[in-house]
Amino acid sequence: MDFSWSDEQREMFQAVSAFARKELNEGLIERDREAVFNRAGWKQCGQVGLPGLTVPAELGGTGADALTAVGVLEKLGYACRDNGLTFSLNAHLWTACMPLAEFGTDEQKRKFLPGLCGGEWIGGNAMSEPGSGSDAFSMRTTAEKRQGRYVLNGGKTWVTNAPVADVLVVYATIDRAKGAAGVTAFLVEKGTPGFTVGRKLDKMGLRTSPMAEVFFDNCEIPEENLLGKEGSGSQLFTRSMTWERGCILASAVGSMQRLLETSIKHARERKQFGQAIGKFQQVSSKIVDMKLRLETARRLLYHTAWLRDQGKSSVMEAALVKLHISEAWVKTCEDTIQIHGGYGYMTESEIERELRDAIGSRIYSGTSEIQRNLIAALLGL
Repeated sequence: MDFSWSDEQREMFQAVSAFARKELNEGLIERDREAVFNRAGWKQCGQVGLPGLTVPAELGGTGADALTAVGVLEKLGYACRDNGLTFSLNAHLWTACMPLAEFGTDEQKRKFLPGLCGGEWIGGNAMSEPGSGSDAFSMRTTAEKRQGRYVLNGGKTWVTNAPVADVLVVYATIDRAKGAAGVTAFLVEKGTPGFTVGRKLDKMGLRTSPMAEVFFDNCEIPEENLLGKEGSGSQLFTRSMTWERGCILASAVGSMQRLLETSIKHARERKQFGQAIGKFQQVSSKIVDMKLRLETARRLLYHTAWLRDQGKSSVMEAALVKLHISEAWVKTCEDTIQIHGGYGYMTESEIERELRDAIGSRIYSGTSEIQRNLIAALLGL
């Protein structure tokens, strides 16, 4: 496994870092407080190819392989402190763009991918329901075929990007008795009669990433908006989740790198009892642990991306990445606040927001408990 970067990759990383640092951080404290999505920043991300990062170039994307993609997202997370924006980008890429690129018809790809990859459109997916979060395939949203169209009825919750999305990949069942085998995916466009976006959901963290409920009341979907085949939604979703779990926290690795550097700087400069606080073992040990978590997280991330590029199975590795990085990110944020003391607890430090953003990573894309269950099952337990 060779994780060294080419000159071309390094130039790409540097360009993304410079762009993010210059364009994506201004006014973040206020945007977080008011839960404002940075639509202008999204469009700028489109100009540098981030929304379609792993979509093949011939379909309108950047065409990056998985390893290059996680490298780009890591550098984005390091330079961009708006974790909500990066979260929305990841949801858009892994749950809308990649399913379209891998399972869409030629007509669907031509219709949707140029706008989604270029930053003009925003995508997402609607899977979770109030009664089926972790047990996703026990959904109640139904799709009934009538005269060459599908009629959707039901509702979804915790839909990332819903208030601003132009198209959602929506999962519904054509037959509840079939369980997962009845789950089917549909492309639902903004403005479709019978499709409504409900109340905007207020969150503890990732506040700049918009989220809402969505509802379907005799919502008619043309047959050409069926994504994949009837009953193939569970496989499509699993494929999407493997992409997402393996890559969505690449930006968190960049955040962990930034927090480590911030903590080292503070530990060197802050003096108490006549010496820098980094000389106290309780402080230095926290920093060493932060470094250890960062390096193990980065290697798991790169290894999982490498496996995907080699065409090898990465289901277990993706679950390991999601579990380890989410837990490591939260702990690194906690240690950073502790090292900075009262200053770290203040909004102006922009550290407390990192913790609020990180906690959600233990829940979305499958909770830490679900990842452990999946890994245990793959180990034959």
